[in-house]
Amino acid sequence: MPEQDLSLNSLEDVLAAMKAASAENREILIRLRDWLTGLIDLELAPEEALERIRPGRDALTRVIDGEATEPQSVLTGAAEAVEQGVQISARLEAEEAQSEGEAAGRGSAPTPDVSAQAVPRPAPPAAAPTAGELMEGFATVLPADSDDELLHEYIAESLDHISASEAALLDLEAQPEDSESLNTVFRAFHTIKGTSGFLGLDLAKEMAHKAETILSRARDGEIRLTGGYADLALESCDVLKEMTQAMDGINPGDALVIPKNYADILARLNDPESSVDTASESSGMTAPAAQIPAVAQAASAVAPAGAAVDSAQNAQAASGAPQPARHAGKASESTIRVSTGRLDSLINMVGELVIAHSMVSQDPEVVSGANPRLAKSVSHSSKIVRELQDLSMALRMVPLKGTFQKMNRLVRDLARKSGKSVQFQTEGEDTEIDRNMVEVLNDPLVHMIRNAVDHGIESTDDRREAGKAEVGSVHLRAYQTAGNVAIELRDDGKGLDREKIIAKAVDRGLISSGESLSDSEAFALVFQPGFSTAEVVTDVSGRGVGMDVVKRSIESLRGRIQVTSKPGEGSVFTLHLPLTMAITDAMFVQVGDERYLIPTVSIEQSFRPGDETLFTVEGRGEVVMLRNEIIPIVRLAHLFGVTGAREELSGGLLIAVEAEGKRCTLMVDDLLGQHQVVIKSLGEGLGEIAGVSGGTILGDGRVGLILDVPGILKMAQAGTTTRSGRAAGAAKAQSEPQETLRSA
Repeated sequence: MPEQDLSLNSLEDVLAAMKAASAENREILIRLRDWLTGLIDLELAPEEALERIRPGRDALTRVIDGEATEPQSVLTGAAEAVEQGVQISARLEAEEAQSEGEAAGRGSAPTPDVSAQAVPRPAPPAAAPTAGELMEGFATVLPADSDDELLHEYIAESLDHISASEAALLDLEAQPEDSESLNTVFRAFHTIKGTSGFLGLDLAKEMAHKAETILSRARDGEIRLTGGYADLALESCDVLKEMTQAMDGINPGDALVIPKNYADILARLNDPESSVDTASESSGMTAPAAQIPAVAQAASAVAPAGAAVDSAQNAQAASGAPQPARHAGKASESTIRVSTGRLDSLINMVGELVIAHSMVSQDPEVVSGANPRLAKSVSHSSKIVRELQDLSMALRMVPLKGTFQKMNRLVRDLARKSGKSVQFQTEGEDTEIDRNMVEVLNDPLVHMIRNAVDHGIESTDDRREAGKAEVGSVHLRAYQTAGNVAIELRDDGKGLDREKIIAKAVDRGLISSGESLSDSEAFALVFQPGFSTAEVVTDVSGRGVGMDVVKRSIESLRGRIQVTSKPGEGSVFTLHLPLTMAITDAMFVQVGDERYLIPTVSIEQSFRPGDETLFTVEGRGEVVMLRNEIIPIVRLAHLFGVTGAREELSGGLLIAVEAEGKRCTLMVDDLLGQHQVVIKSLGEGLGEIAGVSGGTILGDGRVGLILDVPGILKMAQAGTTTRSGRAAGAAKAQSEPQETLRSA
């Protein structure tokens, strides 16, 4: 923002300007330093606050004079010092106001004897301001002098603050005495208020200011952020999030998006007691800290209906076990924001480098070993390229913590809405997965949790009659296994009714009457479009439009779903996902003159069968006996119409694969080795091809097709081949120039 447009009307404005300023903008820094100097010299703030502000002013002076070796870091430290002074000043002012109010109450005149006097009728209470009056005078457009770069930083930082506030508010519901969580929420709203005012965003500033007032009362011990007060604070977060996200992409002078419930939330924040049951809230404040339950189960037993408790963190805290400091470890690491577009471009270029290096390493002159010095240089560069590829892939990895926190809020809201008591637990939040996959993963988890709370968890009365704990449990867990990430959603509800599912499927014509299905096959029917066994359709679930979305989303990530359930004990939905969508480990195989890649995650083993293990079963075709289990054989040559492949099974090479709980063996001619390959889309021209998930560019410049094992199992079961239509194009694609995939 230009210096002439800088408006410094309060200490909050100065703080917001310091956070947004660059160490290179000396003119603005001088104005900020002079403003703080005047505040200090005139003693316009409490001395306790000035003790924190003075070091911030001095650090700012070092940046201006060029004495700081890392000016931007010193500037950040100066802003933090000033922010501490702002918080101390606000706290002292609130304490002074409270003391004056108590003194006025103690000094009031004694009540005269009015027994013989006429008692005057009390004056009617003043009318609460209307929503229109509360919003009067606020700017509803983005200021014309808004700086795009500052606005983008404001959006990113505000969303981070809102996300942290939401998580802290949920912690506060379970542990109302957690002062650190309360301070986290207060600082977040205070920062948003200051930066919003600095940028002229009056609506966001006012919302944050009103919410901050509620939080200030909680810090002073007047209220607890549970129940209705927690609802109000969380709804304030929702409104600020909606407003902030809507600012992305708008131009200066454009109208701001005002949420429909903005005025309502603002009015409730202005008079929170009018919408909160103060009797129930105050009763919750009478319990001393010593009476807080010592274990998560005890917390569940006394939780009010609809309360969602994140006991994965609370059990350790309440048990007295030592806990690591929240800001320890990596908190001191410096970070920098990078646009996702640049990051994706970097990763794509690294992928191209890997392909180019693979072509060099497989050049006949290198492979022959005629030039030892060249071979040594190529080998050394291979290690560097591999490390660079691993590092670039790590840049795409993000922890699941943010996604899990969203689910915590979802369970809480669903539980309160349905009147059920639900205890939500998370585990493995630090498990990392590809950033692009996290964005797709959000919707499936939402649908699964909505079904778990609405359909799985019983009402309190039903659970009591069944001899269960009155508080239901929903457990979300993530962990790595065999090069994949598994996400497990477990509930202790009534479980899936196998007979009811089969009856519904027969009624809809999905299966024939009397057809024998395994448990996994029966439970898989719930993923059919429009399939639902719910007797009552609610606004949460029951229309059969959720679980099919789950299946499509997970399959688009090259993942799979497993479902297990026991009547009366609950259900477990497990998602198996690859770590990343960009690369995969694959086995390179030859079939006739063609070469394919089979993802190693689907491979169990490879073997050469003997004559005594091969059979032909009527209605099932060729099978092989492997470890006392009969497994069907799929000839890839027949499936893809490849000529010149080996026909004799005896002594041939079979690869046992598994997907979605089903197994088969793939017949190939030879194994050419294991490779880590960069996955490329086949492009819109070829579209979706049964049995093929993508392609990669091989060392000789040809295209290698990556096989889709679940798709091959379905094709084999249906008895289909790919000799015509799109598959012909897929087979032809192997001899096309590599630009076919590079342009995809």
